[in-house]
Amino acid sequence: MLTPPFWQWSACDLAAAIASKEISAREVIEAHIERADAVNPTLNAIVEPSFDAARAQAHALDDHIVKHGPVGPLHGVPVTIKINVDQIGTANSNGVKAFSSIIAQEDAPVVENLRGAGAVFLGRTNTPEFSFRLTTINELYGATLNPWDHDLSPGGSSGGASSSALAGMAPINHGNDIGGSLRFPAACCGLSTIKSGLGRVPAYNPSQKVERPPLAQQMSVQGAITREVCDTRLATKIMAGRDVRDPNWVPVPFEGPALAKPLKVAFTKDHLGFGMDATVAAALDQAAKMLSAAGYEVEEIDPPMVQEIAVEWMRNTHGEMAIMLGDTIREHGSPVIRKVIGDFQTMYGINQGDDLIHAYADRSRMIRAWNLFLEEYPLVLTPFLLTPPFKLHDDETTEGLHEIFRACAYSYAMNYLALPAATIPVTMADGLPVSVQIVGQRFREDLCLDAAAVIEHEAGVMAKRYWAREGLA
Repeated sequence: MLTPPFWQWSACDLAAAIASKEISAREVIEAHIERADAVNPTLNAIVEPSFDAARAQAHALDDHIVKHGPVGPLHGVPVTIKINVDQIGTANSNGVKAFSSIIAQEDAPVVENLRGAGAVFLGRTNTPEFSFRLTTINELYGATLNPWDHDLSPGGSSGGASSSALAGMAPINHGNDIGGSLRFPAACCGLSTIKSGLGRVPAYNPSQKVERPPLAQQMSVQGAITREVCDTRLATKIMAGRDVRDPNWVPVPFEGPALAKPLKVAFTKDHLGFGMDATVAAALDQAAKMLSAAGYEVEEIDPPMVQEIAVEWMRNTHGEMAIMLGDTIREHGSPVIRKVIGDFQTMYGINQGDDLIHAYADRSRMIRAWNLFLEEYPLVLTPFLLTPPFKLHDDETTEGLHEIFRACAYSYAMNYLALPAATIPVTMADGLPVSVQIVGQRFREDLCLDAAAVIEHEAGVMAKRYWAREGLA
């Protein structure tokens, strides 16, 4: 039998208890607001709180459930929304001072889907300028801190979401991912997430004046950072609801067909010439053993051309960014973000003009090679970050940024391939969580999450270790 405090409960448990009328939405929301009041002033995760509106929403939901039953599968469950998607009546600043007056007149698809499921919006979480750093700092709201260690980055760009999740402000925290912006914060804070594949979760900002760059449309996805895999699955399925405003959305069932058992998992410890910290290697070995013990057939074999794919992500993402966003960043970006993006562009160079068009075409060759590999190995267990977590400001030097991005090539390579990829913590080392990545066939987010749940069952929920450390468990 679960007992309060409600802010430590999973979204799955909260939803079930509210639906059965064991607890009320108002009780749940008050518990989370109280928790946010206690920790958010230090962590700066929720930068636009909407507590009064959340209270009113919870009150209305409690009235509704008495008369009509639950609104949907998240009836009364607290969520947060990242400040770079449209939520009606709020600013979509994307962490940029000049954009703080852009007030959304409509909800983005993920917000609309969460709202329709009965979720209660507690507030909006922080992101770096233009959501393009692997840490979470901007001139508009300042820095978000990692609850484990305030000197370390909470990850980026969804660092507000990860800090909120770990600290207990909300069980479901929206984020997005074009190069690791869901998985990086989840790994830095020891949380669960999945970067869904292209076409799974609809994406669109009604406030946008121009369309996103073409490669960004193929790589950027919406998702959730949670403490437990059951919540990641629940939130992703709800966010994936139909929305025709996204031309890439595909109506594919979330649970795919059963595959032959034992399911084969490719397991790689290739460090891509960078080197791998011993704690990461140990976590990979542990994860492989956990999956093997659960009946998966785990084989150590390297997947195709990860380093080449990662380099192409860097050259082409920044090539099209220079064309379509360069003037905006120069006009509205801080000196820090201008330097960071300039350092990105020098890391491997950028493709433009004819080179960019040829690179777009060659991307199909890389995706084809991985699709063929995944036919034999439907899941791939990889490192996520090859080193321990980094400090909050490490990417502000050219050397620091280059080191971070070389250490996380397995992250943005998966965006370039548009494949689903989950991260899950496996163990603790030196008081910090160590995570691995699980990549799957296209539209098989369910397989990735199944494997992540196996690891979580053996490793435990890392947030509970954090609460125990803080004397809260």
